[in-house]
Amino acid sequence: MSKTMLNTLSNFYNTLDQKIEKPVQTHLRRVYFSLSASLLAAAAGAYVHLFTDFISGSVWSVLGSLVLLITINATIHTRENELYRFLALMAFSALSGLSTGPLLDFVISVNASLIVTAFMVTAVLFGCFTLAALVAPDRKYLYLIGTLLGMLSAMCWVSMFNMFIRSPALFQVNLYTGLAVMCGFIVYDTQLIMEKKRMGDNDYIRHSVDLFIDFIGIFRRTLIVLCQKEVGAKEKKKLKIKILCNNAAKS
Repeated sequence: MSKTMLNTLSNFYNTLDQKIEKPVQTHLRRVYFSLSASLLAAAAGAYVHLFTDFISGSVWSVLGSLVLLITINATIHTRENELYRFLALMAFSALSGLSTGPLLDFVISVNASLIVTAFMVTAVLFGCFTLAALVAPDRKYLYLIGTLLGMLSAMCWVSMFNMFIRSPALFQVNLYTGLAVMCGFIVYDTQLIMEKKRMGDNDYIRHSVDLFIDFIGIFRRTLIVLCQKEVGAKEKKKLKIKILCNNAAKS
């Protein structure tokens, strides 16, 4: 069985190696290296919020991350400013992790292990949708952009509308729709990065930002979903205990 699995993995790797050109493979390695570094920086930012008094996530950290995001997108990728832009990417990622701190505070108050679970679920989803994009025919998922942007626009309108009526049902619809949209953006962004490289775009830093935003978007939504389920399970357990106590008192 293990031999069959190894052969399957070997065939899969050979298929990818034949399908994706060497320059594109090299570019993707740089993108995913930058993405990995970004996730470590985000983890460091979250750690600073949770375990130190140095700084905490706030509106200022969100604004700071937006400024850095604009800076990265506004500057042209050259050898001269490559280090500067990479450091800007690390700072953007750290502030994004810092901004996630308040959500992590709440999750820890419910069940700290949910953070690890959410990260593992996010990593699996990200890996699966990335592989789907890599093995799919070229440009197949690029046509998703109209649907994805339409769904994003609808989500924004629903969010603004729900600020006034505060409907739990609408919140749930927006939450799960957002999760689906972020998964869609993984396959879209992955294929777009490959096509951009084929057209001569070597800006792996900007490309890694797109995937980082997708990853963090899925992670945050997964955290909320798992937290809701955990809170619901605890409330049901409390209700059962209360009913049992009432029955015992009556008897």
